[in-house]
Amino acid sequence: MKRDKRLEIIKEIVTNNKISTQEELQSLLLERGVEVTQATLSRDIRKLNIIKKRDKGESFYSFLTSGNSKINSDLQLYFYNFVISAKSVGALVVIRTKLGEADVLANALDDERDSRTDILGTIAGADTLLVICASEKVANILTAEIKYILLG
Repeated sequence: MKRDKRLEIIKEIVTNNKISTQEELQSLLLERGVEVTQATLSRDIRKLNIIKKRDKGESFYSFLTSGNSKINSDLQLYFYNFVISAKSVGALVVIRTKLGEADVLANALDDERDSRTDILGTIAGADTLLVICASEKVANILTAEIKYILLG
């Protein structure tokens, strides 16, 4: 099956069901005749900007969205939805998120490594993300970008 068709089926399943795990999503795909590995499914989930939301003690997959017209990239969409604050210190950027969301943002930043070679790496805790940049200038630019998105 072509990737575009598989992505459409995933969108439909996530839109119409409360899916809690990748295994559950994988099982629903299989019921529709779509066989996919866990690694491929993880890539598809990132491609579709699907995240886990928490509501009333439950967690389930949902689409990452925004009504912010300043957003021009998937990474900026993640900034908008997850960042509480950002501050640069030398060549580092310290980003605060809601509890449990720092690793999601770290993964989004790590996925941008090919196009943003000035971001050297990330370290995520429960609600704090440390971004290691190539220089203080890069850290200041990243912090400014995040703050611009947060101002809505």
